[in-house]
Amino acid sequence: MRRKPATVRIARWSATHPWSAIGLWVVFVTLCLVLGGTAGAQKISDEESGVGESGRAGRITASGHFTEKPEENVLITATSDGTLDLATARKAAAELAGRMKALTEVESVGAAVPSPDGKALLLPVTMKGDTENADTRVQPLLDASAATEKAHEGIRIEQIGTGSTAKGLGETLGEDFRKAELISLPLTLLILLVVFGAIIAAGVPVLLALSSVGAAIGLSALASHVLPETSAVSNVILLLGMAVGVDYSLFHLKREREERRKGASHLDAIEIAAETSGHTVVVSGITVMVSMAGLYLAQEATFASLATGSIIVVAVAVLASLTVLPALLAKLGRWVDRPRVPLLWRLTMRSTGSRLWPVLLRPALVRPALTLVVSVGALLALALPALDMRLKQPGSDDLSRDIPVVRAMDRLTAAFPGKGTVHQVAVRAPAGRAGEVEDALRALLSRTEGRDLFAHDRTPSIRASADKRVHTVAVGTPHSPRSDGARESLELLRAWVPEAIAPVRGAEGAVGGKVAQGVDFTGHLKDRMPWVVGFVLLLTFVTMAVIFRSLAVALSAILLNLLSAAASFGVLVAVFQHTWAEGVLDFHSSGAVVSWLPLFLFVVLFGLSMDYHVFVVSRIREAALDGAGVRDAVRDGITRSAGVVTGAAIVMVAVFAVFGTLSMVEFKQLGVGLAAAILLDAVVIRIYVLPALMTALGRWNWWPGGLGPGTSGRHAAGSDEVRQPGPPVAVPVREQRR
Repeated sequence: MRRKPATVRIARWSATHPWSAIGLWVVFVTLCLVLGGTAGAQKISDEESGVGESGRAGRITASGHFTEKPEENVLITATSDGTLDLATARKAAAELAGRMKALTEVESVGAAVPSPDGKALLLPVTMKGDTENADTRVQPLLDASAATEKAHEGIRIEQIGTGSTAKGLGETLGEDFRKAELISLPLTLLILLVVFGAIIAAGVPVLLALSSVGAAIGLSALASHVLPETSAVSNVILLLGMAVGVDYSLFHLKREREERRKGASHLDAIEIAAETSGHTVVVSGITVMVSMAGLYLAQEATFASLATGSIIVVAVAVLASLTVLPALLAKLGRWVDRPRVPLLWRLTMRSTGSRLWPVLLRPALVRPALTLVVSVGALLALALPALDMRLKQPGSDDLSRDIPVVRAMDRLTAAFPGKGTVHQVAVRAPAGRAGEVEDALRALLSRTEGRDLFAHDRTPSIRASADKRVHTVAVGTPHSPRSDGARESLELLRAWVPEAIAPVRGAEGAVGGKVAQGVDFTGHLKDRMPWVVGFVLLLTFVTMAVIFRSLAVALSAILLNLLSAAASFGVLVAVFQHTWAEGVLDFHSSGAVVSWLPLFLFVVLFGLSMDYHVFVVSRIREAALDGAGVRDAVRDGITRSAGVVTGAAIVMVAVFAVFGTLSMVEFKQLGVGLAAAILLDAVVIRIYVLPALMTALGRWNWWPGGLGPGTSGRHAAGSDEVRQPGPPVAVPVREQRR
């Protein structure tokens, strides 16, 4: 008797020792959360995240070891947005300054400065401590501002700074994600309830997905001490973890239930599900993880962080499906199908085949060439807007104006342009050349005078490091970060800085800042994208060729995934580069797509698409191995896998679409892009393009190896097992026992 696959051995141990398996999983998740929370997450620093000239500017500045203090800008304006009564404003500023100085969190308070147009007064405040946790210590300052505003009618007092801005945005995003959870969890449960028709069966995948996300967040915090993480990684872990965690459990549960309906004992059903669906989950998980590993080739800290978080959560979701899920099924027994929802239960357990899917598949099976031309043409039409894709880094301009701190930032920038968009000039030279460097920077600043591209509401100050080796100066521009004016001012500075420091022997300089980071990051991605895309395409091709022993299947997988990716990019551009959807999705169009999104979306889409593609094509191949003709095999394979794949796709689309409701434009674009991609892949590709292509190719589908020797009757009808390459073909556990 052949040795059972590892998935079966693991599942059998878990099923026969359920309390041990469940206990070990609880301990594992708890340890991950405790250790991750104790160690804390190591965030990516500006020095580590920068690329190009802006990255060099960040490293030069970091080498100066400047002491950064959290700063708050208290803006006093008229409530009617008219002319400010400066006497009243100065009185309020003096009162507020007294309150601020009495706070233990405040280090110093500067003199109030009026704006050039006389419509605002600015009170600078410096806090004690570092900038990392200023948002947790800024509340007393906000309370002082609110109390002063309440005591003086006709004026508005707002704070914009290191702590207040982070606190305001953090609270808004926190509320966003709480709402997203309140929507996504009940929605996912409702979808699973329709799929299973029983409450416990619907709850198990959600429970495992949530525990997988928790464990992955803890492990990600530990991993961040080797590869520092971006602030967005926990959101990506939640997004992918809920999607794949629910899907993997769904595959397993549906197969276990199917085998019980055929008469298998509870333990046999668990083992068969582990050998078939469990194997599919392993193949899918490995494919997603290796696809995500392609992001490391981008050679950028943010992408490395996203890749690490994604790989961790997919690995944990696979582990949960193989270990604790069989234990839960064994312990629950037939209670997994309780309590039943009468109507939904009858629908999910009906023995007759679906009438809908044969009707949907008829065009692809009867007229494959025409269906292929029409469906591919429709996807190419959707992809056309992607040819005009423009990439930009997200900034304050992309934030919702419903957020109070964002409106305050707008008023501050309008009154004091030098506080808005700022370019950071950094120069490093021998300490003995400090005087020459300062002269060069003053000459540089003189060239900005009188030019509309630069702000003139305040005189930039030159900072020197303690060892006199590094000098920095902030040069403001009145233009918004995404404007052409901001880019033109950056280009001028980058042309002037080398000229200014050329006479200083041993000097090196660079221009950084938010605008520069966006320009350099986008350029870096364009250079690295061919490497990442090439890696993912090669991986997909090799994986499919090995699994199905067919170059035709591998090549078609590449082409179909490229087609669905292009169509989803077209949808993304059509929605977010124009203004027609602003009211629907509550965003302000920047006329561009977030620069990191296409590459990340491409990698994730290829990984997730393989999930469905492997599942569906394997069942088509099994039908063909059982002797079915091409049309019958395609119809049988897609119809038998339709329930599971459709349920999994609906869950993914629902989870991703919820992210489209968040305030941050990058999460809106990520959610809409992934939802559109999965929807197109599960509907257009699977119902029309894939069956039409396979029907048209006929026996060429299995070129060059063919289907091998006849094995009619050897495969259990409806098996979703993904066979390893080469003989012998695995025999289900139930058949071995017979």
